[in-house]
Amino acid sequence: MALTRLTLTDFRNHAEFVCKPGNGFVILHGANGAGKTNILEAISLLVPGRGLRRAALSDMARSNGSGAFAISAELGDVAIGTGTDPGKPERRKVRINGATASANSLAQWLAIIWLTPAMDRLFADSAGARRRFLDRLVLALEPAHAAHSNRYDLGLRQRNKLLTGDNAPDPGWLDAIEAEMAVSAVAVTASRNRLMAELSARLKADPGGAFAVPVIAMDRVHEEDASQLNDIWRRGRGRDMAAGRTLIGPHRADLIVHHQASGHAAAHSSTGEQKALLLSIILAHAGLVAEQRGAPPILLLDEVAAHLDPARRAALYERLGFMGGQVWMTGTEALLFNGIDGEASVFEIGG
Repeated sequence: MALTRLTLTDFRNHAEFVCKPGNGFVILHGANGAGKTNILEAISLLVPGRGLRRAALSDMARSNGSGAFAISAELGDVAIGTGTDPGKPERRKVRINGATASANSLAQWLAIIWLTPAMDRLFADSAGARRRFLDRLVLALEPAHAAHSNRYDLGLRQRNKLLTGDNAPDPGWLDAIEAEMAVSAVAVTASRNRLMAELSARLKADPGGAFAVPVIAMDRVHEEDASQLNDIWRRGRGRDMAAGRTLIGPHRADLIVHHQASGHAAAHSSTGEQKALLLSIILAHAGLVAEQRGAPPILLLDEVAAHLDPARRAALYERLGFMGGQVWMTGTEALLFNGIDGEASVFEIGG
């Protein structure tokens, strides 16, 4: 599970960028604004979702370019790509070995997890941000999670639109939508629960070393079966209509994290401890992916080294090197990565 070639065309500030990374560490260094994070964002679009910035597709095409962009990658003898066409800036296209494919199908080929400076305050951010983070972890282990989540989100939008419309909603139509939602909701919740159980067990077995040990749990989890969810939504239509949205379901779940040593909620920990808690989760998750999919995920770590003290930085390089897999890291100076043992693919961006 590693990129052997990456090509960007008219993506963000890159008119054309081509690199042939190795299997282990891939270092992108250069001045601020050179486009290092843009490269990581491009890689993050090689799995389902909106990428590490959650930006609109139309914002990704290079200014003064063709109005479209393309991202292509090779994984050995497999070629995957995504992008847009001129005149269709918000329509994403995907190809696998030259054949048109769905964005969800990308999860069959790659598992990609990222950590960016914007995520440093994830535990103090919204429940939605934590839920998206959790779902990316699930997706790396269960590629079908994307389809279940998309179907549930579509049904949720349809239900909310009917409940908040000017006309009284058709009960039969709501019954049909809720029945479809319930099937997807049960699948989404089951996948999240499996991930949480497996990740919790792995975190408990890991002494942590230089990193904080997190205790994770889910809030607002509804483990009802499909028929029970149907009944809850049917009886709650009046309440949801008054609220203007659906108040119960997996879209309301939250990831709760505590610092094991102190017992404090992660949101009340220092920024450095929150970063360490996140890294512990990501490293444990990478181990799960390696066990279950036969290879660790591709990790995208944006400006992580600069925000760690020397001891934690050395510990991180050691853990990542031991785990194997392809790890893309960015930094303003190549010196930040001197503690990495062995060979690394090093690219100066904007130099």
